[in-house]
Amino acid sequence: MIQRTTNTIDSGGAAPPRWRRLATTSAAAALLGAGLVAGPAAAAPASSGHADRPSTGRHSTATDLDVLFVGAHPDDESGRLSTFGQWGEQFGSRVGVVTITRGEGGGNAVGPEEGPALGVIREREERAAVGTAGVEDVFNLDKVDFYYSVSAPLHQQAWDEEDTLERLVRIVRETRPDVVVTMTPAPTPGNHGGHQQAARLAAEAYAVAGDPRRFRSQITKEGLRAYAPDKLFLNSARGSGPAGSSCPRAFTPTDPTDDVYGVWAGGRSASGKTWALVEREAQRKYASQGWAGFPDPSTDPQAIGCDYFTQVASRVPFARGDQSAAAASPAAMLHGAVLQAPRGLPLGTGLELTGETVDLVPGQSVTLTARLTAPPRARLVQATGTVVLPEGWRGTRSVRFGTVPRGRTVTRQVTVTAPADAAPNTRALIGLDVRSGSRTGYTNQKLSVTPDVSGTQQLLPQVAEFEAWAPTVGLPQLRGLVAPVLTLPSGGSRTVGIDVTNRSDTPQSGTVTVDLPDGFATADDTVAYEDLAPGATQRVEIEVTNTDDTLPTSNEGGAGGDYAYTITTTSTSGSSTATAALELVPTAQVGETAAPTLDGTVAPGEYASTLDLSRRWEGDACTSPADCSATGYVTRAGDDLYVAAEVTDDVKSAVLAASDCKRHWRVDSLEVAIDPTGTSENTSTTFKIGALPFTAEGQSCAARDADNRQGPIGAFPMAGEGGSDETTLDPGNVAPGFEMASAVTAPYTGYVIEMKIPLSALPATVDPDRMGFNMFVYDSDTQDKAGQTRLGWSTWGGVQGDPYRWGRVELGGGATPQVETTPPTLDFPALDSLDSPQSVEQAVRSGVGLSGLPTLDPRRTARVVRATVRGGTAIVTVDVRQRGTAHLFAVAGADAREVGSTEVALRPGRHQVRIPVTARPTSVLLGFDPDRSEGTASSSVRVR
Repeated sequence: MIQRTTNTIDSGGAAPPRWRRLATTSAAAALLGAGLVAGPAAAAPASSGHADRPSTGRHSTATDLDVLFVGAHPDDESGRLSTFGQWGEQFGSRVGVVTITRGEGGGNAVGPEEGPALGVIREREERAAVGTAGVEDVFNLDKVDFYYSVSAPLHQQAWDEEDTLERLVRIVRETRPDVVVTMTPAPTPGNHGGHQQAARLAAEAYAVAGDPRRFRSQITKEGLRAYAPDKLFLNSARGSGPAGSSCPRAFTPTDPTDDVYGVWAGGRSASGKTWALVEREAQRKYASQGWAGFPDPSTDPQAIGCDYFTQVASRVPFARGDQSAAAASPAAMLHGAVLQAPRGLPLGTGLELTGETVDLVPGQSVTLTARLTAPPRARLVQATGTVVLPEGWRGTRSVRFGTVPRGRTVTRQVTVTAPADAAPNTRALIGLDVRSGSRTGYTNQKLSVTPDVSGTQQLLPQVAEFEAWAPTVGLPQLRGLVAPVLTLPSGGSRTVGIDVTNRSDTPQSGTVTVDLPDGFATADDTVAYEDLAPGATQRVEIEVTNTDDTLPTSNEGGAGGDYAYTITTTSTSGSSTATAALELVPTAQVGETAAPTLDGTVAPGEYASTLDLSRRWEGDACTSPADCSATGYVTRAGDDLYVAAEVTDDVKSAVLAASDCKRHWRVDSLEVAIDPTGTSENTSTTFKIGALPFTAEGQSCAARDADNRQGPIGAFPMAGEGGSDETTLDPGNVAPGFEMASAVTAPYTGYVIEMKIPLSALPATVDPDRMGFNMFVYDSDTQDKAGQTRLGWSTWGGVQGDPYRWGRVELGGGATPQVETTPPTLDFPALDSLDSPQSVEQAVRSGVGLSGLPTLDPRRTARVVRATVRGGTAIVTVDVRQRGTAHLFAVAGADAREVGSTEVALRPGRHQVRIPVTARPTSVLLGFDPDRSEGTASSSVRVR
């Protein structure tokens, strides 16, 4: 998959991304990721518990899962397979995986396949990988996979958000998992937008699958039942923890109120291997992603760490991950949902503590609702609750639920009051211990203490969108996880908005003062606001200037690239402070020169500006300038932009064919990124070109990627090594007028690439005063199409997908050509599950339909009834009741290896279809797509 950021990030270093090799394993480290907080999901009917589930009606053959993982691409689950494997082997838990796309837009280290052909490979890899950990079920939603982007809204658009949610809810209702695990929904820097959106969809499905009013036709027409899972976890956590068997209880969360669970990967499976090794062997199945060469984890179990998870919602009793011996067990996350907790309330018990608001100011009171539900087959006798309050808090101390009849719910009110001197901008955990006889259970609710009036730096649009989304799924405390940052050009200025919010019950007036770091200034560091109504927000603005243009830019500036500062807001209630940060991006003034000669040589005076491209933003550090370093050059000549890069490199990467000029980060390459207006929120409105300095044909090549319009551009001259001086453009040229040349040294010490980019080829008219610009150098010293180091001009993790963090260029030479703005291309081919024999085989086995669509009865649509083999042909009899398209596969072996296939339109009646085969099949599969019905039917027959 395109260099997506993984959520398994060690607090001391990165876990193995798909584009490089490291000796660490995700199961061997604490996660930094974008950890989240525990909180209630939207109210929905409580799950009846795995042991007490009712029938699913007509779908009696539906897969009955204990755990469902929701990810965006194949391999997103790979960092948690050690945990899923333990749950299956030790507790008999059945785990399934939902994969929204098949990763067709990603890289391919095993061949030239792309699009649906790559989707076939990646699905096969995923099924083999999860099978290593005992996972049998992978449900594909067939949504389009496209380039690496950090924008969840862009994925919402590409995936048709409501349709994808409906498909996911259908799978939840069909498979009825007790526990849902997903990725990080927050737009933390570098977090893949697909990962964010997959997590959001998982949270939304958790919230609404139990509501019979949502997607009602699934219930009225398809025979499904509303079903609410019991728990929701993220496969990430904020904080740090040690390696070794103590890691489940020794994790220190960044936020002490987070409910974090660790599952040690150093224990041994029935095979005698550590679970970390089982997981690593599974990860190696993802050969197309360059993972086949991942090394073994440590042979010392005490050097292996935990998989960490953060619980963000629960409808059942649980034990906090760090507060009891039982919580240190690998079963802890399953207790109360899948497994009976030791001395816990009966399985099937529902327990929640929720509130309409989770924000309060010091001295304020809030009322929470305690909800206790008895299992369908057991009553809770004389149940009582004890409220656990933080120090200094006042409120209800005990709750009497009485005897709760089977399947009934009793609610009680709990009122709590924050101390008058409670520290603002902190979180407090309100716990509830419930006892019935000798059995106990626990739940909690996290509250946020906020100032009466606060001022915060304006959020980036994607962050603001996430902050607005979180409360809509009953998870308001997911807010505040992304630090407010804004960029400004080195030596330049920008307007910074400060949003002042009044949470008190009276109008407020006061001031906002900023204490900027050294090297930054504003004409007036104090501004006033007046008559701010209760509950209202008002934005005040200041103009900030970077007065010291010698300050380091990019990730080299400040702390990790952030120059932090303090905002103080006064009101009639007092004052409050908040922190924010400014990030400096490099700038360049690019004048006009004569057009450089594109010959793979940067001659003196050819280019107006020089850029430092040796900053590292991801991957292994360069051992020396000879290992990896680079200098960039930019100039304007009329209506054309010319760029060049001189790259120093000591080891030549794998050499690709010119026809494989895509996903350039796999090998030595250069990327040029241009944001014409300097205002793009994601790369769909930008222009990006990836270029290979050498190919197997003795040429260089270029292609547009991850931008407004993608596709190959062509092959270009390469000087040296007997290179070709021919230019071969792709017939569908996506960059009219683009030209390029490269030169490679012999013996190899690096290369030079020069480009001509017509300003008229950009997706919008250039703003010459603030054009966004960046150059990235990808370095690989391997021959297996796996990158190692990433350098560039304006650099942060995941910066290739963050236009707001690109550098700024001021173009000389006057006005730029007017360009009609074009909408982004997001129409990429995706594999249909009807064209996947493995998906069809699973649908036959499980009774869960293809693509997350309705499951149709084969007896009322179409089914295979007989199959024989004559010579090299399988003769298949199909009984058709509805007109539609039959996707037939002759397969062999337990892994449904395809030995022949055909697709044919059929009318009602009995038909014989011939399938040429390359080997004798053991069975024939049919995926049927009726013309006039939404959904698919699947069937199979043994070959006689």
